[in-house]
Amino acid sequence: MDRDWVPKGDGYSLYIRPTGISTQASIGVGASEKAKIFIILSPVGPYYPEGFNPVKLYANDRYIRAWPGGTGGFKVGANYAPGILPQYDAHEKGYSQNLWIFGPDHEITEVGTMNLFIHWINEQGEKELITPPLTRGDILPGITRDSILALTRGWNEFKVTEGNITMKQVVKASKEGRVIEVFGSGTAAVVSPVSTINYLDEDLTIPLEGTDGKSGKLAERVWKELSDIQYGRQEHPWSVIVD
Repeated sequence: MDRDWVPKGDGYSLYIRPTGISTQASIGVGASEKAKIFIILSPVGPYYPEGFNPVKLYANDRYIRAWPGGTGGFKVGANYAPGILPQYDAHEKGYSQNLWIFGPDHEITEVGTMNLFIHWINEQGEKELITPPLTRGDILPGITRDSILALTRGWNEFKVTEGNITMKQVVKASKEGRVIEVFGSGTAAVVSPVSTINYLDEDLTIPLEGTDGKSGKLAERVWKELSDIQYGRQEHPWSVIVD
């Protein structure tokens, strides 16, 4: 009977979310001595039922989502609360999501609740896919992020890096025509193409040179390859077919 809850077809899946909550009856602040661990399973449909829908990002220099020594590197419910008010702020300005930046150099961390990738020609003239590193502990080590890093490194077609990215570098690369594409990565969407980044009241236009003009070519390729692995169309150690 339960197998009927597992949806079939491209773009459909069973979303699995392990959850842990405190069950200790107390209004004090402290570590709980009781907890409940449970798993939520939810059938979900395609994130982009009509194809990719690129997002506009607002590089928010007012609010901070996470910081070194905090909980940003963990899947904690409390991480979502600091992003609610800034999300309204971004929407009021006409943008889909916040691009989270940190520190005096405005280093990029994440986008919304997703990891971020930039495909560009770096200052050394190399074609490179770069994503912010996990070293500070303020960025979630997403499984899709890890999958994209492993996948693209396996292609051996361009440099793949985990490194710090400042908004100054992005602005410079954009104005010099070195940005190829930008996209977010996460469990639900897999990849989310970016069309615009606003930084200090200036819109940076991000190229979308995919087949439909709504994504970059790399985002399309990554999405297709990961989807093919997920649905068993491509044999891969990550995907185990269960009869």
